Amino acid sequence: MSLSTAEDDSASEIHIPADIDWHMLDKSKFFFLGAALFSGVSAALYPIVVLKTRQQVSPTQISSFRMSYSIMRHEGPRGFYRGFGTSLMGTIPARALYMTALEVTKSNVGTVTMTLGFSDTTAMAIANAAAGLSSAMAAQLVWTPIDVVSQRLMVQGCSYSNKSTTPNASSFPYQYRNGVDAFRKIICADGFRGLYRGFGISILTYAPSNAVWWASYSVAHRLIWGGFGCYMCKKDESGLANGSSNLKPDCKSMLAVQGLSAAMASGVSALITMPMDTIKTRLQVLDGEENGQRRPLTMMQTVRNLVREGGFGACYRGLGPRWASMAMSATTMVTTYEFLKRMSTKNQGS
Repeated sequence: MSLSTAEDDSASEIHIPADIDWHMLDKSKFFFLGAALFSGVSAALYPIVVLKTRQQVSPTQISSFRMSYSIMRHEGPRGFYRGFGTSLMGTIPARALYMTALEVTKSNVGTVTMTLGFSDTTAMAIANAAAGLSSAMAAQLVWTPIDVVSQRLMVQGCSYSNKSTTPNASSFPYQYRNGVDAFRKIICADGFRGLYRGFGISILTYAPSNAVWWASYSVAHRLIWGGFGCYMCKKDESGLANGSSNLKPDCKSMLAVQGLSAAMASGVSALITMPMDTIKTRLQVLDGEENGQRRPLTMMQTVRNLVREGGFGACYRGLGPRWASMAMSATTMVTTYEFLKRMSTKNQGS
């Protein structure tokens, strides 16, 4: 990838390291390092996910500060890591599926779009959008059951709260000792389908979200380099005899651009998909009651409950933590991901 710009009346070219395609990666190193790196990132960001999930299932609006204080007061630091073991077990295979689908799709679609005559920016945006769509759909095959179990573990600790900050007790008919116990009880109560509760809406949430995120990220990445790249690179005129200068970004500049692009893409994605994410969380976590029997809520019942509780604004409960989680997760994930790909390149250092 190279971007051209003008500086001091001489042609200057910003040389950004070329993108690394799927066939260039050492797969064993890629997956092993990826499991370790992304597990660490997930551990660091997990408390924000717990906070967001509890806000989404709360029947009333509650601030992030108040919710955090309540968790710390009644449960201690461990309350912010309820369900983390289960989540971590699912993160590794889900990330493996995600990264495989992402790289294979991006590489193949990118090749096709270039042969069709699209510009570099357009071809990259299309390839990244298609890759984000396919990777999200692949990962949800593993992630939806893990999401159902881990989210139930996240919210069951809020039973100490008063009625203004916790759903009705009938919404939580079971208390789970751990992830295995939750898995077993969900299977007994709802069958295998219970583990895939909300699968359809998960696809409708994460597939477009990933497509929007990766497309926005690729466009923002190129726009930032095109607009500000000449101020963020060091000039290297050695070896150039035609009067042009070579601009090379250092590691800090590349990380800064990747982080800013990720944060911008996360803001767009969070605003678009937040209502769907709130509905999905409630479908996976809460139950209703009909004729004295527990029944899973339907999507329409969930929407009606949200509107009754707080109008359309109730769909945006937890937006702050979700945007913060997405921005921090995306920034760390994408910089880690780019670092991982360069560490996993075949024949590195030879």
